[in-house]
Amino acid sequence: MRILHLTPGTGNFHCGSCLRDHALIKALRVRGHDALMAPLYLPLVTDREFGAQELPVQIGGISLFLQQKFTWFHKLPKFVHTWINKPDRLRLASRRMGMTSPRVLGEMALGALLGTEGRQWGEWHKLLDWIRNHGKFDVVSLSNSLLTGLAPAIEKELGLPVVCSLQGEDSFLDTLPEPYRTQCWEAMQRNARSIRRFIAPSQFYASHMRERLNAAEGQIKVMPNGIDTTAFTTSSPDPNWPTIGYFARMIHGKGLTTLVDAYIDLAKRGSVPRVKLRIGGAKTPIDEKYVAELQRKIKAAGLEKRVEWLPNVSFKDKVHFFHDLTVFSVPATYGEAFGLYVIEAVSSGVPVVQPDHGAFPELIAATEGGMLCKPDDAKALADALEALLNDGELREKFSRNGINKVRQEFSATRMAERFEAILQEAAAPEQALH
Repeated sequence: MRILHLTPGTGNFHCGSCLRDHALIKALRVRGHDALMAPLYLPLVTDREFGAQELPVQIGGISLFLQQKFTWFHKLPKFVHTWINKPDRLRLASRRMGMTSPRVLGEMALGALLGTEGRQWGEWHKLLDWIRNHGKFDVVSLSNSLLTGLAPAIEKELGLPVVCSLQGEDSFLDTLPEPYRTQCWEAMQRNARSIRRFIAPSQFYASHMRERLNAAEGQIKVMPNGIDTTAFTTSSPDPNWPTIGYFARMIHGKGLTTLVDAYIDLAKRGSVPRVKLRIGGAKTPIDEKYVAELQRKIKAAGLEKRVEWLPNVSFKDKVHFFHDLTVFSVPATYGEAFGLYVIEAVSSGVPVVQPDHGAFPELIAATEGGMLCKPDDAKALADALEALLNDGELREKFSRNGINKVRQEFSATRMAERFEAILQEAAAPEQALH
């Protein structure tokens, strides 16, 4: 099949959605599909070089912002748009994302979701022209539901089936101020009528979004995310320095505050001598104040020499990060749609402790690579980490089970097989919702 996958770039930091999309497209190509990934908004940031088939940003975030403000912007000469959307300029703009007000974020999100009725359509329509002139595709895949404003036009003007992945968009939309929050959800429900299949990474998120989108029976399919399991080495931590790991964006929502508090509690107990904490993952300029506050808390507890911060590391360094861990936890405060970091840790043979909500119970049951604890409770997390760190046999069991299960069910190859089946079903003429 000839597949076009549209995915937003972040410009300057790794995100789980980008890494999942990268692994998916690579695995689809291995399976013989002509799969193209077209970045939107900002350049992609992936674990490794993507290869010769990577495409430039098709619709730049700066252009969309200006189009939202000035409806005539798309009529300016092409050289103006080329200059504005140079990769380095887009990356520079991405560093200022955190300065965008909630109202502007709401305007931009709604503008994209309104599709042909929105102020941004003058720019978005160029993407349809590009798709039309880039050869015949069998299906268009949207990386997340914030792009569904494109679906009605792709279906009507290009006659192509559209599938859409669901990757935790609700956590963004529900933070928007009114009236944008309600209007965005209403627009997404309208757009859903033009989506042949939604693809959720967990049963939890499929059930959650089925109601939020008012989806038709059978419209949402479940496809767990996958990774290149061959890229991760088996952990071999120093037994003299038991180490707890965290690898996700350095924000409160991912539970970093809970983990730091649990670590301080655990260290003060003295039941796990010399226990260390390694914190890695994306850190953007808007996260620096939050991280500094946590660092002050750790210093006040006299533990700063036992806590290591590794922001924005390369793929090679990330593999090494997991290699040195004894246990792992990202105790997110909200119901995660999936949690790719859990699969990366388990694939590395690192036992995990996760909160008992969202997709985590499914992941723990499927991988047999860890345990659950009470959500948003630093003491409960400290208790679970303490128990696991002091039970070598249990850690070995979780490690052995987890590696085997991830290789069987959460590889990029397995993800591509499932995705291929969904695409074939969605592309069948009788599957049209109209």
